[in-house]
Amino acid sequence: MKYHAINNTLFIKNRARFKAQMKPNSIAVFNSNDIYPISADSTMPFEQHRDIFYLSGVDQEESILLLFPDAPKEKHREILFLKETSEHIAIWEGEKLTKEKAFDTSGIKTVYWLKDFEKIFFEIMTQCDTIYFNTNEHYRSNVETQTREDRFISWCKEKYPAHAVAKSNPILQRLRAVKSPIEIDLIQTACSITEKGFRRLLSFIKPGVWEYNIEAELLHEFINNRSKGFAYTPIIASGANANVLHYIENNQQCKEGDLILMDVAAEYANYASDLTRTIPVSGTYTERQRAVYDAVLRVKNEVTNMLVPGTIWADYHVEVGKVMTSELLGLGLLDKADVQKEDPDWPAYKKYFMHGTSHHLGLDTHDYGILTEPMQANMVFTVEPGIYIPDEGFGIRIEDDVVIQKEGTPFNLMGSIPIEAEEIEELMNQS
Repeated sequence: MKYHAINNTLFIKNRARFKAQMKPNSIAVFNSNDIYPISADSTMPFEQHRDIFYLSGVDQEESILLLFPDAPKEKHREILFLKETSEHIAIWEGEKLTKEKAFDTSGIKTVYWLKDFEKIFFEIMTQCDTIYFNTNEHYRSNVETQTREDRFISWCKEKYPAHAVAKSNPILQRLRAVKSPIEIDLIQTACSITEKGFRRLLSFIKPGVWEYNIEAELLHEFINNRSKGFAYTPIIASGANANVLHYIENNQQCKEGDLILMDVAAEYANYASDLTRTIPVSGTYTERQRAVYDAVLRVKNEVTNMLVPGTIWADYHVEVGKVMTSELLGLGLLDKADVQKEDPDWPAYKKYFMHGTSHHLGLDTHDYGILTEPMQANMVFTVEPGIYIPDEGFGIRIEDDVVIQKEGTPFNLMGSIPIEAEEIEELMNQS
């Protein structure tokens, strides 16, 4: 791993909070992700399942975490099962976690090799009544590939059909949504790395550069600062490309007079940041571009203050729509008649701003969090309004990441990243 070691008190506390919500005499099992094949002997880079990482800090394949708070044997109340390392593996793949290193990483004392899992699991299953399975119930989930977790659940149900079944996900959705100070520091590190990448671009972007040149500059800066790279597939959309919300080709030349919308951010230690800035390729916004940019920025600033404890996500978005409608009227993109005859299920402003404004951020870019429950202090949200005008050949989105506070306005983790049009133009035009 490129990142610095994380204090294992984070994972110890996370497990304690999870175990406190388990049913009596129950166990919970969490599997690592697979390494997914491409073709021949090629594979995708390994990405750890965020739940086992959240609870243990273990960041390698073929790992299992088992929690059994009421275990008769104290040593079986927390167990890690790991792929056994060897001299051969060390030569060909690099060293895997030893039992000692696994304890340092996770704070879990009992570590077995994976080859002993079925034998020890049988003993544990004779002692418990309920097993928590870790299914993916995120509101955006769309998984077609069978996961290691899926295979484990199928195997376990067939082998142990008499046990009661419970779900880990509702517990994790609530726990992971509220960040600890260590987690907020890790997200802040990701945001700070993102800032370095963005500032690098302000002196690099000129008419004639290609979108993929910009992508390469960012990747250089991110990896140079201990990030694996992008927290999500980067969107580097010049000109009319900005009106395609998930434009990821990044293969067009940036032309004089155009804007370039960049939804790009670094990860750090598996924690995501999420930034969007829209800047002028030539270093100066036109009068119309500036008017729209300032309107988007006003929306962002105003609605950020709505992110306070007790806010309901759906109600918040209704209020965002009102603010955006006012700005679109001011820009001449809507008139009063458009608003008066709008469809309540698809308000008039949606013609120019069709996506949501905020989502949870953390170990996943679209992180865990139950959207029907009130917001709480120490939740991290994005704020990302936009206005997209295909008829005028540009779109503008601005996005920061903020932490909800117990009182007052949210804390902006990206508060030092240039955002005002004047500052962006000044930095782009420095000789």
